[in-house]
Amino acid sequence: MIESIDPVALQDPDVIAGLDHWRTLPIKQQPTWPDVAAAEAASAEIATLPPLVFAGEVDDLRARLAVAASGGAFLLQGGDCAETFAGATADSIRDRVKTILQMAVVLTYGASMPVIKMGRMAGQFAKPRSSDLETRGDVTLPAYRGDIVNGYDFTPESRQADPRRLVQGYHTAASTLNLVRAFTQGGFADLRQVHSWNKGFASNPANARYEHLAAEIDRAIRFMGACGADFEALKHVEFYASHEGLLMDYERPMTRIDSRSGLPYDTSGHFIWIGERTRDIDGAHVDFLSRVRNPIGVKLGPTTSVDDMRALIEKLDPEREPGRLTFITRMGAGKIRDELPKLLEAVQGMDAKPLWVTDPMHGNGLTTPTGYKTRRFDDVVDEVLGFFEAHREVGTYPGGMHVELTGDDVTECLGGSEQIDEATLATRYESLCDPRLNHMQSLELAFLVAEELAAHPTARP
Repeated sequence: MIESIDPVALQDPDVIAGLDHWRTLPIKQQPTWPDVAAAEAASAEIATLPPLVFAGEVDDLRARLAVAASGGAFLLQGGDCAETFAGATADSIRDRVKTILQMAVVLTYGASMPVIKMGRMAGQFAKPRSSDLETRGDVTLPAYRGDIVNGYDFTPESRQADPRRLVQGYHTAASTLNLVRAFTQGGFADLRQVHSWNKGFASNPANARYEHLAAEIDRAIRFMGACGADFEALKHVEFYASHEGLLMDYERPMTRIDSRSGLPYDTSGHFIWIGERTRDIDGAHVDFLSRVRNPIGVKLGPTTSVDDMRALIEKLDPEREPGRLTFITRMGAGKIRDELPKLLEAVQGMDAKPLWVTDPMHGNGLTTPTGYKTRRFDDVVDEVLGFFEAHREVGTYPGGMHVELTGDDVTECLGGSEQIDEATLATRYESLCDPRLNHMQSLELAFLVAEELAAHPTARP
């Protein structure tokens, strides 16, 4: 008879105390709750709710990321800038998943390498802000910090931080993950359905190119079927959830002790990242996430020094564990070729092997004269090309891409084959925070990255 494990007995007091050490450290980007007791009650309620992801899934992802860090796979991470509660509909979630699946098929087939599929989904409800306040005319109100904190409407009632949104965020994440799992495990993601993923999207050149690739895949599958191949593995895909671990009143109560090992996992998502604004080595966010078993990402901007990187490696990955640490670079198209090689060269002397991922979105923002926050698709492409060039120069592995995207045909980023211009932005600008690539632009980018990966196969074992 196998003796059962008592989860309570595994809760090492030192581990629990360590998970709360962040409370003694400087912390940034947290809301000011008007009712502290209500916020504590909301966190306490979240702590009693089931985990959203499971330790075994997190361990599987860490193993996949370790392969990518060695050049044997590629991470595709995409989704909304900021998820909204109202946007968590079946159609919206399905179209985001479809877009990521289509991009992954383009990458997998075009580059002949495995693709790890990860959504900025089921938890990307909190957003860092450059200012605590927003002023319109002569009215100043708290900044919008994401639906898990306050509302977007510019009214005092909407902009007041509401702790009950923490609990609503949990339930919205749970329903989102439920749908994602249904789509990716229930036959929708079957590779033999590559044509059906295009249904519902407007006709455009990127879709036509995708249809040609899908026809090639169909022919390959028919050939393999005629040879007696077993297609069971094609029926479902692994799909992981990720978000920025920003709001500690949510992340801490979602952190649980694994009954198998006695180790802490942040069960709000499989992969948690630390933003450029909160990666202070002595700050609360880095300390807290250094103590959980999830694979951790860190955003690195153009001002990141070699010493900054070294300190982050020592704090977040002291054991040099494969798949543990991912650096997500957001340098800007004009700086990546100068700044990234310095970090890539330096890390080779640190006995560390992080996964390197490009975020070509956040370093390329601009505001039009009419007030729209946007990005030029050409700048996004240029940063991706610069990322690959830097890795080829140093001899390291370009391991992934992190993009803000939507499955909808929005008009938020300038350019692309649709030639979206400043006048067109107003046609369908729907993001509440940062501009996202639309479906066509996302596919265009996937084809470009596939070509880069295929053109340099010696960059991986």
